[in-house]
Amino acid sequence: MTNGPGPVGPVGKGPNGERPQRPGMPLGAQTTEYTGPYVVLLDQREPDRGMEALRSSVGIASVERVRGAEPGAAERLGRPDVSVVFDELGVAVVDVQPDQRHALVTTAEAEPTIIATEPERVVYASVITEPQRTLTGFSPTYRSDDDEVTRHTRAELATSLGPAWDERNTTWGLQGIRANWSHLTGSGVKVAVLDTGVDTDHPDLTGCVEATASFVAGASVEDGHGHGTHCVGTVAGPAKPAAAPRYGVAGEARVLVGKVLSDQGVGSDGEILAGMAWAVSQGARVISMSLGAPVEPGELFPQTYENVARRALRRGTVIVAAAGNESRRPGFVAPVGRPANCPSILAVAALGKDLGTAFFSCDAINGEGGEVNIAAPGVDIFSAAPDGTYQTMSGTSMAAPHASGVVTLLAQAHPDASAADLSARLRSGAHPLAQPAADVGSGLLQAP
Repeated sequence: MTNGPGPVGPVGKGPNGERPQRPGMPLGAQTTEYTGPYVVLLDQREPDRGMEALRSSVGIASVERVRGAEPGAAERLGRPDVSVVFDELGVAVVDVQPDQRHALVTTAEAEPTIIATEPERVVYASVITEPQRTLTGFSPTYRSDDDEVTRHTRAELATSLGPAWDERNTTWGLQGIRANWSHLTGSGVKVAVLDTGVDTDHPDLTGCVEATASFVAGASVEDGHGHGTHCVGTVAGPAKPAAAPRYGVAGEARVLVGKVLSDQGVGSDGEILAGMAWAVSQGARVISMSLGAPVEPGELFPQTYENVARRALRRGTVIVAAAGNESRRPGFVAPVGRPANCPSILAVAALGKDLGTAFFSCDAINGEGGEVNIAAPGVDIFSAAPDGTYQTMSGTSMAAPHASGVVTLLAQAHPDASAADLSARLRSGAHPLAQPAADVGSGLLQAP
């Protein structure tokens, strides 16, 4: 990935035709990284009209259409001389020369079939700590918080550890959300995990992975990072793993794995949106995204992701995303990152073993869409790792797949429910917590 030269700000049209303002204050030491191309949201009734307007006025690169996960889709997305349209959700990634960016903005404002145009951003896996790898078998650890000593005083740790969870049979995360008490398994429900891929040979996961696709140019779906395998395991690891405690929420779900982040845990908006379009085309009832990018205080939610999420909801798909890890509580609390900050995407905060808000978990600081919707276990989460092993990781990345797994259980229990109804059921069934809603939303999610 390379950062494009300072792009013209995002263009979007609100319900009353207003244009959002882009605040200029950076978020702490975080910087927004751009790739160069633009993401364009089209009117699905007339997508060709919008692209033709850009072709005639901006001189965009040759346009190629992608439906589902066609062979070579990732390679086309990665070519600088090609603009790609994902027909499933009416979104395009457009290659624009720097001297044509103002023309693109002007055209987008004038053409009614172009709903929003935003510079494409870099997106990251939402993990906060380096994994603790378990190569063979499982050695239960009840308070593996040693890595936090460098960040917090021993007194702070003493008050945050809470009760010891017995993880010999079931991870503390599954106990916290009561998944071990549910009779539901996610049977027959498709859930897409968009991440760094998966270890397709992991003995715990070979039975649940139904389809795979890579949207990272030059890369297979195999997971060279570990983040994606961990998330897939949390969503759908088996009820009785051979060499570990139970760590998967919905062990009989049908998992669609989309590689949208590189083996370094880095991707782009275009790769994410391509994966989302593929997941919807495959009939996913849930899309789990443990990824994102930081936003500035006061920054509006991205209209492209929001409109794509609405289109997915109408197709019956619930989108779940990690709230972000930029906070350093108690001294600094950051706003929910994108795309979790969209009103139509469920933003999941992370909890520690004491069910307190994790020090890194982002908060509902910004306006509409910047809320935290629900909270889930996200500290010291044990799950699958590449090469048939296991690892413990922390982050809102680990919280999001717990929520995705529970939505999968709800979809099994209510097969005719709309996506909006599944989302509402998830929030209404949460266990209230003492923290404010800005931290944890409706509370600790609970399995039905």
